Amino acid sequence: QTVTEDEKRAPLFSGLLCSVYFLYFCTCYGYYLIVTWLPSYLQTERGFDGGAIGLASALVAVVGVPGALFFSHLSDKFRNSKVKVILGLEIVAAAMLAFTVLSPNTTMLMVSLTLYGLLGKMAVDPILISFVSEQASAKSLGRAFSLFNFFGMSSAVVAPTLTGFISDVTGSKEISFVISACLVVTGTLIFAVVTLYKKKATQRIASA
Repeated sequence: QTVTEDEKRAPLFSGLLCSVYFLYFCTCYGYYLIVTWLPSYLQTERGFDGGAIGLASALVAVVGVPGALFFSHLSDKFRNSKVKVILGLEIVAAAMLAFTVLSPNTTMLMVSLTLYGLLGKMAVDPILISFVSEQASAKSLGRAFSLFNFFGMSSAVVAPTLTGFISDVTGSKEISFVISACLVVTGTLIFAVVTLYKKKATQRIASA
C-alpha cells in the first residue's frame, strides 16, 4: 500500500512540481529585490533618511515571523485548502510589491511594506515546502527539495543583477518592483492552472 500511494505522487519534473519550482523563483525574486534594493530605492527615490530606511527595511522581516507562524498553522488546520491559501498569499504579495512604488505617500508605502512582510515570502515558504513534501515521490523527495531551493536561490542572483541593470538604463528602480509583481502573478496563474488540471484529472480517474 505504501508503494501504491507513493506511485500516485508526482515525479520530479512533473508539471505540478515544475509549477511550484517556478512559483518559488517568482516569490523569492520579489523578496530578494526588497532585501537588496529597497534601501537604495527609499533613499534615492523616496527621500528617506538613514534611520527611516533601517526601520522600513527591518519591518519586512519583523512582521514576517508572525505571518509565517499564523499561515503555516492555518495551512495545517485546513489541509484541503492549502492551494487556496498559497494562491491568496501570492496575489496579495504581488499587489503589495506593485503598491510599494504606486503608494502616493509615506504612510501607504509603509503599509504596503508591512503587508508584504506579513503575507509575502516568509508566510508562504512553509506552506510551499509542505506542499512539495505531499506531492513529490518519497524516492525523489530530497532531489525535489534541492530543485525547489535551487530555483529560490537563483532568484537571489537574478533579482539584484537585473534590478541594477534596469536602474542603470532607466535611472529608476520602480519598474523592477512592477516586474517582480508581474512575475509573482505569472507564477501564481501557472500554478493555479496546473493544480486545477491535476484536480480534474484525479476526479476523472476516480469516477472512471
